[in-house]
Amino acid sequence: MRILFYADGRSPITQNWLSHWLERGDEVHLVSSYPCNSLPGLASLQVVPVAFSSTRLSNGTAIRKKGWLWGAGSLQLRHFLRQMLGPLTIPGAGRSLASAVRRIQPDLVHAMRIPYEGMTAAAANLEIPLLVSVWGNDFTLHARSSPWMGYWTRRAMQAAQALHTDCQRDQRMAQQWGFQKDRQTLVTPGNGGIDPSIFHQPSEPVLQPVVINPRGFRSYVRNDTFFKSIPIALKQIPQARFLCASMAGEPVVERWIARLGIAHAVQLLPACSHNQMGDIFRSAAVLVSPSIHDGTPNSLLEGMACGCFPVAGRLESLQEWITHGQNGFLVDPDDAQSLADAILAGLTDPGLRARAAAANALIISERAVYDSCMSRVEVLYQEMIDKRS
Repeated sequence: MRILFYADGRSPITQNWLSHWLERGDEVHLVSSYPCNSLPGLASLQVVPVAFSSTRLSNGTAIRKKGWLWGAGSLQLRHFLRQMLGPLTIPGAGRSLASAVRRIQPDLVHAMRIPYEGMTAAAANLEIPLLVSVWGNDFTLHARSSPWMGYWTRRAMQAAQALHTDCQRDQRMAQQWGFQKDRQTLVTPGNGGIDPSIFHQPSEPVLQPVVINPRGFRSYVRNDTFFKSIPIALKQIPQARFLCASMAGEPVVERWIARLGIAHAVQLLPACSHNQMGDIFRSAAVLVSPSIHDGTPNSLLEGMACGCFPVAGRLESLQEWITHGQNGFLVDPDDAQSLADAILAGLTDPGLRARAAAANALIISERAVYDSCMSRVEVLYQEMIDKRS
């Protein structure tokens, strides 16, 4: 197959997908929405920026900008500005993508997430079969953020010949946004699935009261609630420790920690590789994901695969994976007390954690293992190509 991906080439999710087809020996072309490094074996790499994504270095790292606008505390404002102004860049990006498609003549195009890759693919008016992947909060957050974001979300769903989502909820929502229900669909984890050689349970149960928040600093994750829950939990378990992935050096987080007096119990981690995250998950008893918008977070599934007891926001998408009180807890992500109570219940009940770990291992093996999930994607790709011919 000759496959063209339009995706954020910096993303580990994108790289997971590319690696599968490269290892199969297919001809893989990447049109990246952000400047990024190439992967060995790519047939071509081209950058088509959209929504101001060109403000990145060639190695994929963000340009360091100074001033209040570029800190973590202004995430909401930056998202607002991008959602208001970003759609203005879509038609031009669409023309560039269309040019790349005419030059490469792929068998299919896979746009990975709706804003802004799926939107740009819709603007390109492709005659090649188009598969669109939905990431996390594409419908629940971005599509509703402005009239133009709603317009381009609908355009993307109307243009897609096939749809990939990480939860059943988004299959239903896609039809509300214009996706035709008689077209092809697939539900698998957004990153392609879990690699059991990296994400697996520890040989011995975790005995230390360690909690991991793997979500980083995101506008739709209530990290403020999470940090407010820590002193509540420490009153009952003073020796508890809280690991926070991809938050090292965030001034807002450091101020929260100082104000709450919890520095002795919190470790802010830098961005970590998959192998490092596997080890971190296996050192933790409880995983916390206090999001208010989500599909199926890849980090949540990875932690569940490693035996962490999940405590997550009470969202419809997560009810597809977690049955409250059995293999995890679903709580109000705005309520620090409820979050602390769930963390404490997980830390203090080893029997509950053991039962949840066994149940989650089965769930992951049946629904989320990378090789079996990507085999289903292979079938979808081939059906799309066969249908065209």
